[in-house]
Amino acid sequence: MTVTISRLYDNHNDAQQAVRRLEAAGVPHSDISIVANNSDSWFNTDKKVDRDGDGVDDRAEGAGTGAGIGAGVGGTAGLLAGLGLLAIPGLGPVVAAGWLAATAVGAAAGAATGGIVGALTQAGVSEEEAHSYAEGVRRGGTLVSARVADADQSRFDAILNESAINLRDRSAAWQKAGWKSFDPASKPYGAEEIRKERQQYGGALR
Repeated sequence: MTVTISRLYDNHNDAQQAVRRLEAAGVPHSDISIVANNSDSWFNTDKKVDRDGDGVDDRAEGAGTGAGIGAGVGGTAGLLAGLGLLAIPGLGPVVAAGWLAATAVGAAAGAATGGIVGALTQAGVSEEEAHSYAEGVRRGGTLVSARVADADQSRFDAILNESAINLRDRSAAWQKAGWKSFDPASKPYGAEEIRKERQQYGGALR
């Protein structure tokens, strides 16, 4: 039996390290996913090295449609080699790779709860947590999810817990400020709003 475990990170560097640790621990690339806010343009495709030498970052092809998700995954490259740009309702521009991102893009067309929430709940995440994870990405965070064997969950939980935020405490802080649930129709956070959010919670990029 497999379970889905997820964690939210205040910066993409910590999230990428979590992905690498999961891979090193034996979790297949196909069972890991990462979705990171890119409103501040930290993922600049102009600086990436393309795979075929034509000067075009193939990973960003299909941005906004999800067509490029997972394009670079396979072999020994690792999940992060497949990072690509796309848009998910309510989140705005994101950098993503893996199964959750692909599911979210597909769910966006018909899921009443929105692409990312629908994808998370479909994977077994509670609706309450799914809304909090989605809101976390909207506010500048990075979500890492993995499908792992039930018997191994505690070991992989420990790996993901390194540098992850306390989702319950963060959600409680948002609720005190008036937040209720993730709204896919809401306006995505801009770069300045994300900067203030990170400053408030101490999640400045490293």
